[in-house]
Amino acid sequence: MNGIFDWLSTALFAWLALLFLARSTGPRRPRDEIWRYLPPAAGCMLANQLGSRGAPLVATFILVAVTVSIIALLRPGMR
Repeated sequence: MNGIFDWLSTALFAWLALLFLARSTGPRRPRDEIWRYLPPAAGCMLANQLGSRGAPLVATFILVAVTVSIIALLRPGMR
């Protein structure tokens, strides 16, 4: 883990994984399927790759989009 995008995408993915684990141990939510976590996880991977390959603006945009999608679609504060 050499660059800033390695750290940012790993931290965002860890937040997503913790959200999934926390929700999988509690009562099921009606619209909380595992496939809903795949696009943000793929976005973390894509942002990490683009950031490491010299496209920091695109990688930053993707990380912001992933963060907004996690907040808007998965609603981490709501149980």
